[in-house]
Amino acid sequence: MPASPVPDQPSTPSGVPSTAQAGADRSPGAAPGGAPDTGGSVRRSLPGNVVRGALIGVVETVPGVSGGTVALVVGIYDELINSAGHVVSAGKRLLLGPERAAGARHHLARVEWRIVLPVAIGMVAALLTVAGPMSHLVEEYPVTMRALFFGMVLASVGVPLRLAGGALRARDAAVVAAATVLAFVLVSVPPTTVTPTPVLVVLAAMVAVSALLLPGLSGSFLLLTIGLYQPTLRAVDELDLGYLSLFLLGAALGMVVIVKGLQWLLDHHHRVTMLALTG
Repeated sequence: MPASPVPDQPSTPSGVPSTAQAGADRSPGAAPGGAPDTGGSVRRSLPGNVVRGALIGVVETVPGVSGGTVALVVGIYDELINSAGHVVSAGKRLLLGPERAAGARHHLARVEWRIVLPVAIGMVAALLTVAGPMSHLVEEYPVTMRALFFGMVLASVGVPLRLAGGALRARDAAVVAAATVLAFVLVSVPPTTVTPTPVLVVLAAMVAVSALLLPGLSGSFLLLTIGLYQPTLRAVDELDLGYLSLFLLGAALGMVVIVKGLQWLLDHHHRVTMLALTG
């Protein structure tokens, strides 16, 4: 009995099934390479991302704890850095590049808004809610508060190490050790007291936002070292729009400078970057 004919499949000139056909054959939960999308459904949870943002916002008010560390722990660090990089690129194309509107739309379409927007909402809500009480608690009970968050910092050490992948070699250990020494030097700088002039506020915000993007480096601790920790928390608690406008300007400038560098490092030197973040 003759075999029934097999329906023709759309193919490329070489006879290989087309990308569209391959995509149709792939299950909805599969990643582009055919691997299952593990963890993606969790990160797409809007309430979960609001909670993740709130955690980042809360720890950013605590000197010695990094919001970037929390982003690593909850599994959204790479997504936030890449999305921030595309936002920066969109602004750059809109101002300077050819086909400005189309170029900006291209980059904005690559931002993971289902992660970024809920995380931002959670961060802002946590900062507005926690800034006042946290300022009081850190001032009145510094040892207790640092001990409370020390466990989170300790638990986070293995996260970037695991993301680096592979066995730890001697060169890798040297990278971790060098980063650890640098972090120790930074957090050992004694705090100062200064007058919050506009220029200083902008510069301090640039430094603080870079720390927000770097796990293990606390933006609040850097503000404490500069002498602007209490003024900044007070400005948030009292909604001092003049101070906050200057701070947001500095944060935006710092974001432009640091985020593209981080995005490039994660794309081209992911293992070394994660090892350095471990330190």
